[in-house]
Amino acid sequence: MDLKEKLVSSFMAFENNIDVDHPVHDIRSEAIKNFEAKGFPTKKEEAWKYTSLNSLQKVDFSVFPKKEATLEYKDVKKYFLHEIDSYKIVFVDGVYSSYLSETTHDGVDICLMSSALNKPDYKAVIDVYFNKIASKDESLTTLNTAFSKEGAYIYIPKNKVPKKPVEIIHFSTGNEAAMMLQPRSLIVAEENAELQVIERHQSLTTNEVFTNAVTEIFAAKSANVDYYKVQNDSASASLIDNTYIDQKDKSVVRVHTFSFGGKLTRNNLNFYQNGEYIDSTMKGVTILGDKQHVDHHTLVHHIEPNCESHQDYKGIYGDSSTGVFNGKIIVNKIAQKTNAFQQNNNILISDKATINTKPQLEIFADDVKCSHGCTIGQLDEDALFYLQSRGIPKKEARALLMYAFANNVLASVRIPELKTRINKLIANKLGVNLGFDL
Repeated sequence: MDLKEKLVSSFMAFENNIDVDHPVHDIRSEAIKNFEAKGFPTKKEEAWKYTSLNSLQKVDFSVFPKKEATLEYKDVKKYFLHEIDSYKIVFVDGVYSSYLSETTHDGVDICLMSSALNKPDYKAVIDVYFNKIASKDESLTTLNTAFSKEGAYIYIPKNKVPKKPVEIIHFSTGNEAAMMLQPRSLIVAEENAELQVIERHQSLTTNEVFTNAVTEIFAAKSANVDYYKVQNDSASASLIDNTYIDQKDKSVVRVHTFSFGGKLTRNNLNFYQNGEYIDSTMKGVTILGDKQHVDHHTLVHHIEPNCESHQDYKGIYGDSSTGVFNGKIIVNKIAQKTNAFQQNNNILISDKATINTKPQLEIFADDVKCSHGCTIGQLDEDALFYLQSRGIPKKEARALLMYAFANNVLASVRIPELKTRINKLIANKLGVNLGFDL
């Protein structure tokens, strides 16, 4: 039995353990039918031309944990951002850990998806938000919808600002020889609300882990949302991250993605601008080595006039690593006065490293400012020589140049403590101590 067949048959057992009278039941049932019809994406599809999931489909993944795992705080404390006080929503092998978490209902809801789907007004949550912008055409998104049972639920009412940022952390323990996880997050920021979220998927084992995650973010009028994805997982972990963002008038949403680790990572990031005077920002830094593979697949759909979007992705690729960037901007006919910027710059520090980049523009309006570009190159030998002539060893000089290359992305991180942590991760990935406070 291949992985697709196993998942479809496992859904029958999953159904027996859920409330078939719950409105989500019909959504799940329709989703598994869609997945069964489509199956896993293949390289024959243009969107997956450079990313193959064949090796993952050959693994006998456990769909449900056979036994509940527990973690001691001392074993995982290094993965939390201790420099700031934060709300924490923590999952261990897909199961919520109350011991490691700190949630709140103090004027805002920072809790669990299962809580949201079982509240007295859960029908309103489902009718307005759940599965409303997640793609019905992406097979992996529909797979998550079919099995979605637990995840983070964050609801920020009108004019509210949480007292501290939110950390969402998913740990996998290796209790199973190979585990597949399907976490789901739903985030709603109402009018004039503000929110900062830091998300991390972390494997604590050398066993195979395949995480297929879906996040839906709704930003109402004048809402302000910062979302940071820290991807520094083990060499046996693979992640498909599907994020869908719906923005209304004058809202601002920024997503930063830092991809440093993992076996295979695919980031599907989709913005839909359903209003005027919207600002959408997507920035990323990728530093890879060994045989790592990271694929950034972005979409910004400018639906209404007078909006902006900014994309800036930097990639540094060594050893036999592979990078992919496919950025698509769509500007509707009525979306006049759109200002859309997209840039992807890459450095190859190994002859065996590969980057495939494909910026795309589909513009149907005539009064717009849209630009896109990509570069692929190597470190500037003249700049490297200059630094060495000033007494800086070659290894540190190379690291300084690579840090400078990525720095403009880091400059827009609005949590200082997180910026410090990312800088340390970059220094570690580059294999040097840069010797000054970043």
